[in-house]
Amino acid sequence: MKEIIVELLDSDNDGMRTMTVKFMEMVVLIQTHREPESVAKEADFCLDDLPLGLKLARPRKLEEEARRIFDELVKYHGSAHISSANLMTCMGSLTNIAKLRPTFMAKVITALEMLQANLPPTLAKSQVSSVRKHLKNQLLALLRHPTAAEHFFTNMTTLLTDLGAGRDEVMRAMPNYEEMKRKARKKEREAVKAKQVETESSEPKRPEIDIPDDEEEEEDEVSKPEKTAIMESAVDITEKFILTRLSDPWFATELVLVSMSMLPSVMPPHFNNTYTPIAAAGTEGQVKHVSRLLATQLTSAGLGPGVRMVEERRQSTVEPEDEDEETATRISTVVGMTTDRDTESRDKPVVKLTPAGLTARKGRSGKTLKLSEITRPLSDGARKTMILNAVQRILKAEKAAVIGGIPGVRNKIITTLAATFSADIKGILLDFIFDDLNNRADLAFSWLFEEYCFYQGFNRTASLIKRRPGDDSAYNEILCSLIKGVSLRSDLVQADRDAIMRRLYLESPIITDEAISLLKQFCQGEGGAGALAGVNLMKDLVMKRPTKQLNFLNSILEFCSHEDPAVRDTALGTVTQLYDRGELTNIIEEYSVMYLRFLLLARPPDMLFGDDRGRPMIVATWTEEMIRVCVHLYLAILPRSQKLLSHLAEVYTATTGDIKRTILRILEPPIREIGMESPELLNLVENCPKGSETLVTRIIHILTERTAPSPELVNKVRDLYAKRVADVRFLIPVLNGLTRQEVNAALPKLIKLNPVVVKEVFNRLLGTSSSGHTGAMTPADLMIALHNIDPVKCDMKTVIKATGLCFQERNVYTMEVLTIVLQQLMEQKEIPLLLMRTVIQSVALYPNLIGFTMNILQRLIVKQVWKQKMLWEGFIKCCERTKPQSFRVLLQLPPGQLRMLLDAANDMREPLLEHVQGFTESQRQHVPSNIMEVLYNVAPAEPQPEQDAGAELSGEQQAST
Repeated sequence: MKEIIVELLDSDNDGMRTMTVKFMEMVVLIQTHREPESVAKEADFCLDDLPLGLKLARPRKLEEEARRIFDELVKYHGSAHISSANLMTCMGSLTNIAKLRPTFMAKVITALEMLQANLPPTLAKSQVSSVRKHLKNQLLALLRHPTAAEHFFTNMTTLLTDLGAGRDEVMRAMPNYEEMKRKARKKEREAVKAKQVETESSEPKRPEIDIPDDEEEEEDEVSKPEKTAIMESAVDITEKFILTRLSDPWFATELVLVSMSMLPSVMPPHFNNTYTPIAAAGTEGQVKHVSRLLATQLTSAGLGPGVRMVEERRQSTVEPEDEDEETATRISTVVGMTTDRDTESRDKPVVKLTPAGLTARKGRSGKTLKLSEITRPLSDGARKTMILNAVQRILKAEKAAVIGGIPGVRNKIITTLAATFSADIKGILLDFIFDDLNNRADLAFSWLFEEYCFYQGFNRTASLIKRRPGDDSAYNEILCSLIKGVSLRSDLVQADRDAIMRRLYLESPIITDEAISLLKQFCQGEGGAGALAGVNLMKDLVMKRPTKQLNFLNSILEFCSHEDPAVRDTALGTVTQLYDRGELTNIIEEYSVMYLRFLLLARPPDMLFGDDRGRPMIVATWTEEMIRVCVHLYLAILPRSQKLLSHLAEVYTATTGDIKRTILRILEPPIREIGMESPELLNLVENCPKGSETLVTRIIHILTERTAPSPELVNKVRDLYAKRVADVRFLIPVLNGLTRQEVNAALPKLIKLNPVVVKEVFNRLLGTSSSGHTGAMTPADLMIALHNIDPVKCDMKTVIKATGLCFQERNVYTMEVLTIVLQQLMEQKEIPLLLMRTVIQSVALYPNLIGFTMNILQRLIVKQVWKQKMLWEGFIKCCERTKPQSFRVLLQLPPGQLRMLLDAANDMREPLLEHVQGFTESQRQHVPSNIMEVLYNVAPAEPQPEQDAGAELSGEQQAST
């Protein structure tokens, strides 16, 4: 047993190592002899107190074992990886041993010196300071001992000086020499008297029994010196060897010079923490101290003459072992013979003793013992105390039960007692389980199953302790106590807490309603810390606890409308996983539709509020947040159950405007996931309920925002627009799927919408939106279609705004595109009324089109543009804005039309006349005289009809040239 305990010095537990050191100190003190110089201690049991004839304990072997344990303690004291707490405990134990057993004083002083010279490198700065302070206090305590003061005064004082002890402090610790001498003389007198008394008491002659061990022990007692001899240690011998060499200055100088090459470039922190300035450098005492330190280092490394001499001394003092087996079985007799106790005991017959005067025992019948007659019942308090003490003893025997291989039997005893007796035992057992919850979880489950047996009536003793079957109060109390303890303990790591919580819910026999409530609280936690683990646990409980399946599913569904996003998102993910399994789809769908229909109520229902929902305050009006709460679950499962779209349309038509707008905003993610190929969605478009047109339009917008509409969707929308809903906005999402004729027919209505909507329409038609798909029309086609809109269907002002939106997109309507537009418009049989406006805007936007514009103006003269008032006015404005390039075109007008133009734009007459006057003589001859008359503003004569016809003909010929 002692060897097992001593081996615990290598334990990983710091406290276990500390208790092992104290045990080793106790063994050394008990298994050694008390000495005259030992410090008096009350009840100091040692080898001196053993009877001489006791064969079970052999003093010499016990003392050898004590010395071996002491050496182990010294070795542990000097180890490099000892902790600060173990080191200070070990120092205290060695100091105590030295004071009570001065024979170990030399080794203790040497060990302390080695510690001062070789502090463990693993200590922190603060720990080094604490260890040095503790070492100083231990040395001061040892200095008060006479043996230390007499033999080790120099070494200890030097060591104390290094540790920072002052001279006054050292002198106060020194014992009084006169008092020491007086006590020594008194002890000598007492020893002489004791010897005389022992001699007188041993004078009567008695047969001498030859017991070798006893004689050796008596001789040891007689020959034991009155004062313990202090033998030189290895450090002392090596110190003398070094001192003789350090006395030579040359040798000391060489030693220092050789050591200089091994010094580090930077002072080590460890040296800086432990260094003390040398107060008496160069003195004889300081040289001895340096010799002592070097001897300590050499001895620690196993070098020096001291190590060799001590080893030789130890080998020379080894004695042969006693023949224990022989002496234990054979005893010397008076005549020098020996007897074999085993043989003697076997041969001797068994003797039955009888009272004097009787030859044999007579049988007689005794009176029957009745405990009730000789005992009295315990009081309730005493009985309760005894039960609690018994339970405590069983609980403490955990390791013994494991070693004995009966932990299951022990658990059964404990759980039976806890389930049978008072609540105090339950509290004790709960505390015991929570002290080491990870390792004692099996005990907790044994307890639960024991309580479950009482609840079901499986236990035969249930009637004796008045436990009615079907009463789950005790089981519920234990289960909830365990759950609360796990969830509230702050020292548990989150992973361990989640694992134990899963075991409690998945492995317990039954789950009570209160336990379900506690799980809901655990899921909420602080900041949703346990949301993920708790909701995942509920998911497993739904699948693995069929009897409580609906309870746990209802809890998860309630969390889908929780205020905390972490709890809500985790619950929604769990519900979708459960929905995908296909077993609980109907329940989940009904629950989601129920929450969706809450939007039909005048105010949010009270079941949406409460601490378990994260909303302690009731809100009386529908806010966007509360609207979202009611549709979270519905939107989560909508892509998986598209048949629920009809419920959304039904609720949308009957609810208020604020709720409708919120629904339209949050509808995008699930609709994108559904896709436009969904039969349920196409059915909703085809059979759009009255009042849900905006909802259907929003759905179609979402579906076609990034991809082109499918032919099925285009057909459904086309039929809906033609037969039921005349709102042109229905066509916007599917414009790219319509034919050119359908687009042109709808264009007058489309451009009457809000400018933002019109711009979106153009983007869809041109394919310039973010969707990336090709448009139904080219930019030139769109501009031409706008020019060809019938003024009866749409007023010109609206068309002008629409074309203005086109001109704003310069990256789309480039100079090349506008050239194509104007070219195609000129080729039409009927010139659009907005042509000249478009020409003017094009030239203003791209000045390089001036040449092309002059060509258009010439072609308009040929088409007699003056016959259409709006075109003629635009012609005049275009000529004004393109002068002087337009002067050559003006000269091609007939005189009457030129006069009309100059009368309308009188500021152009003078520049045009100057332009003509700048012609050369030959050029001026080609200008008709009637044109010159117009330029000079000569009043026209009454022309003959033939002349007018000729003039017109000549004008046409000139224009053609």
